[in-house]
Amino acid sequence: MSIPQSGGGTIEHHDQLAQYLSDGCKPKSDWRIGTEHEKFGYDTAKLLPLPYEGACGIKTMLEGLRDAFGWSPVEEAGRIIGLEKDGANISLEPGGQLELSGAPLETIHETCDEVNEHLKEVQHIADKMGAGFIGLGAAPVWTHEQMPLMPKGRYKLMDAYMGTVGTHGTQMMRRTCTVQVNLDFASEADMVQKFRVGLALQPVATALFANSPFFEGKENGHKSWRSRVWRGLDNARTGMLPFVFEDGMGFERYVQYALDVPMYFVYRDGKYLDALGMSFRDFLKGELAALPGEKPTLSDWADHLTTCFPEVRIKKFMEMRGADGGPWRRICALPAYWVGLMYDQGALDAAWDLCKNWDAETREALRVAASVDGIGAEVNGIKMIDLARETVAISKAGLAARGRSGAGGMVPDETHFLNALEEVVATGHSPACELLGKYRGEWDGDLSRIYSEYSY
Repeated sequence: MSIPQSGGGTIEHHDQLAQYLSDGCKPKSDWRIGTEHEKFGYDTAKLLPLPYEGACGIKTMLEGLRDAFGWSPVEEAGRIIGLEKDGANISLEPGGQLELSGAPLETIHETCDEVNEHLKEVQHIADKMGAGFIGLGAAPVWTHEQMPLMPKGRYKLMDAYMGTVGTHGTQMMRRTCTVQVNLDFASEADMVQKFRVGLALQPVATALFANSPFFEGKENGHKSWRSRVWRGLDNARTGMLPFVFEDGMGFERYVQYALDVPMYFVYRDGKYLDALGMSFRDFLKGELAALPGEKPTLSDWADHLTTCFPEVRIKKFMEMRGADGGPWRRICALPAYWVGLMYDQGALDAAWDLCKNWDAETREALRVAASVDGIGAEVNGIKMIDLARETVAISKAGLAARGRSGAGGMVPDETHFLNALEEVVATGHSPACELLGKYRGEWDGDLSRIYSEYSY
């Protein structure tokens, strides 16, 4: 989840809302890659999630990273709830999931180095604490009652609200993890094309990275339970956004969508004020019940944008949000997949050609099928394995065309980061398939073995 935004004066004119998004436009030479990934921490002796307090707790982890590796603390109400350094930050998801929001970097080589360094630092502190960390899309065994709620005001408000607007909101907060990549756009037209491709093909990413076939100690009937959870969260702020594919799509159209998303909070003087279900449109008129007579600032608008949860989201950049959390090597595959599709115009056009004739019903059906059947999904004669094969090939061509070398020029491009996805395409087996095979085979139904075999 995002940290509170800062800066920006009072919003005086409606045009400032779209201008805020438009200000993210950058020339291609300035495009960057920001990778975010979440992971579950647990006590290796008890195989239970980490609480906030205690010798084997989240607070100890954050303090250890701060002291050993020079991260600066981020505090709320006197408690350490995050870290920042060199354009990156470490934050806490509601159930204690530890998230790295990486710095904006030029190449997949750099972002993978960043991920590797982060996981080594986390492992160094975790080993001293008796903790482990694992990359999965959903907590495989732990119940809601076993998951702590981190001491952040935003989460306390959201936790109480989730049950009033959907069926799976608290599951999302406490018991799911994702990997996502943040990408840039050059213009409004470029944003629209990338948004459409990203939404239409997000189910393919869900299928390729599906990694959550267990929940509460048993099979759940889905390859990506995390994706299923998001479908039951809150229809007012999630989904495939059919309007993105309509004529007239642009920054202002997204503004109108975001204004219709009910508010969660307003952040003032280090505190989250309850604005649950209230209207940002009223806020613009100075009629918000939580702050009567006060108009929003641009930082309030930036905060509100972080409470929209569609499969692809724009702020001053674009977020690809459809993938499960996963093992070490797949963290780098996710940004590679989307950079290959999005950062070369030939690849982007080819990707759009694949999906431009789909209607809203087809796109939604693919989303549902990806959650249930993963790489084996089929909708109206469209086979997910074929889409995966084609999009991975397009991505590989896009990465080759970028020609960004690594290892001092020893590695000519970024295509090798797609190796894990090429294995999925070749075998027809996603990480979820592998986990199910182990569970039904050599593990003999003992799901506790997932920790020793799949932790970082």
